[in-house]
Amino acid sequence: MTIANLRVGIVGLGRLGQRHALNLAQRVPNATLVAACSPLADELAWARTTLGVTHGYASYTELLAHPGLDAVFLVTPTSLHADQIIAALQAGKHVFCEKPLSLDVDDCLRVEAEAARHPELKVMIGFVRRFDASYRDAFQKIQDGSIGKPFMVRSQTCDQNDPGGFFVRFAATSGGIFLDCSVHDIDLVRWLLGNPVATRVHASGTIAVHQGLREFDDVDNGVATVEFSNGNMACFMASRTMAHGHETLTEVFGTQGRLTIGANPRKNRVEIADEHGIRNECTPDFYVRFSDAFLIEAQEFVDAALGNASLSLTLHDATEATRIGLAMTQAMRGKCAVELREAGSN
Repeated sequence: MTIANLRVGIVGLGRLGQRHALNLAQRVPNATLVAACSPLADELAWARTTLGVTHGYASYTELLAHPGLDAVFLVTPTSLHADQIIAALQAGKHVFCEKPLSLDVDDCLRVEAEAARHPELKVMIGFVRRFDASYRDAFQKIQDGSIGKPFMVRSQTCDQNDPGGFFVRFAATSGGIFLDCSVHDIDLVRWLLGNPVATRVHASGTIAVHQGLREFDDVDNGVATVEFSNGNMACFMASRTMAHGHETLTEVFGTQGRLTIGANPRKNRVEIADEHGIRNECTPDFYVRFSDAFLIEAQEFVDAALGNASLSLTLHDATEATRIGLAMTQAMRGKCAVELREAGSN
């Protein structure tokens, strides 16, 4: 049965969950946010008072049983993603889930297998950069042959330093800097290069500022290189310690040119000229940089769940991002190259 409006439940109302909730409640015209789920009473109170969501659940199982619910938005700890996606599919719900799909490749494959048993349901993992206007323009230019045949990408995610160490407190469950930060770059690289199969990874890292990461075998700055079976290459950098703001930068090298996305992480088009020179303010965090992309991403999921569009990325894309990110982490911690094959291959 075709429906005109998707009835959505949001699960997880932390920093990013609240932003997804605001989009669903106020900015996606064919979605209705009908329920919220959080173990924290103050988060449910926020949904009720700010968004008018009167149905709040502490239990995910109870949310899935909400009358008339069509879909869930999962903005929860990564360790919960696989089981929560599977439970939603078994309950007959479409699923949007924030990245990464999982920190375990076998769990990723379990989700793929369950989704295959429910072809009528849509499952989407939140690789938001694919929905950014600049990255989409770069992708189309590559498809049009503007830089010839692409063969190498350099991509980085660099966050502004947080003296409070927010990410240090979550280092035990984040999967480390490559799975938490670079997973977006990994997905971008595969997308921009035509989904090549990664074969070998090198990586290293250092703790420049946040010594608390040492307890979790994590770093606040890391670099990695990935080799692909077709001869393509990628270089990655991730940082938690930038002084100037958040910086997402990607360069695509082709046989006839180069594309650069985000070379200047400018907040807007204002330039300041004074005794210090000419400069611009920078984006403070990832959400300011990609706020429009988050909305477009949500709209694509809702349209696909309603049967009005197709999803532009697959669950296997998310599995590959996890597989490569895990290999990067292994290479950094083991101080050695890691050989790998595509997930699910024999």
